[in-house]
Amino acid sequence: MSAQGPQGIERVIKATLYSMKGIRFAFTSEAAFRQELALSVILFPLGLWLGKTGVEKALLCGVLLIVLIVELLNTGIEVVVDRFGGEHHTLSGHAKDVGSAAVFFALINVLVVWLLVLFF
Repeated sequence: MSAQGPQGIERVIKATLYSMKGIRFAFTSEAAFRQELALSVILFPLGLWLGKTGVEKALLCGVLLIVLIVELLNTGIEVVVDRFGGEHHTLSGHAKDVGSAAVFFALINVLVVWLLVLFF
């Protein structure tokens, strides 16, 4: 029988601390994350103000959170790729490029949703 890890509220607290540690790492090591976070800090309140209904507000703000989520995942991919070798490898480049493409599409999603909600 294997030992169990933390349970209940202790598990939630530890998971929250690990999440904050990850956010702190991304903030200190990734300029793109800092830029997207700054943009979100500006646009989130604007989305709450410009959205007419709860659904519109959720769409305008939710797409901003998606960008941050995707950027965090992209950072994770980059860190793992960098961890397993400093030499250039085609697959490592592809992994980083695909992560970057995911962020790109998340940003396009912000643009599309904001345009559709606010102007159509």
